[in-house]
Amino acid sequence: MKAMILAAGRGERLRPLTDSLPKPMLPVAGKPLLEHHIERLVASGITDIVINTCWLAEKIEAYFADAGARLGASIQWSRELEALETGGGIAKALPLLGNEPFLLINGDVWSDFPLQPFIIEGLPEHLDAWLVLVNNPAQHSQGDFSLLDGRVGYDSGERFTFSGISLLRPALFAARAPGDSPWFPLRDVLRPAILKHRVGGAVYTGSWCDVGTVERYEQLQLSVEQGQTGQ
Repeated sequence: MKAMILAAGRGERLRPLTDSLPKPMLPVAGKPLLEHHIERLVASGITDIVINTCWLAEKIEAYFADAGARLGASIQWSRELEALETGGGIAKALPLLGNEPFLLINGDVWSDFPLQPFIIEGLPEHLDAWLVLVNNPAQHSQGDFSLLDGRVGYDSGERFTFSGISLLRPALFAARAPGDSPWFPLRDVLRPAILKHRVGGAVYTGSWCDVGTVERYEQLQLSVEQGQTGQ
């Protein structure tokens, strides 16, 4: 199985920290957030990794130029001239990902979600996606999806937040027509599959943080220093 890490975002809400440093390169526990993701993937058995870049792409690519020798990872870069959002970035990288289901991780999340069992179990044939959901954080109290009998939906009642960790089948993107805009969020291709009951998921209650603002980034650093969260 291959993995893709989304790392092309500008990180507007993390300015001024991201004015000269790409968001995934912000340090946590002495190393870039992106490096933590790569190390966890390699430790879980995934060494073929695709990473999309845009803002200050050369800084990311230069830092990981020796990733093979230093981290044991084979990295392929999917550079975007303009950030294509989550769905557009994945669609552009599909030729590098192949035809089999792949693991997707948002580069700006921190979690100790156990990847290895997730990878070993893989994506069942009757599903096009499997999403790791979490309890709604304060900044996203409305949540994203419902979850009933292991199926992700839009039902009324309790909702959960998408963690940014998922297994996806490339066929999800097959319905995109050649004339469609290359800029689109992942939810645009998830929605048809959800309505066909082809998206599964589960709620993870362990450590998770969306490193989307300076305040949350600083809180994550403090939590890691105090040993309150880990990977």
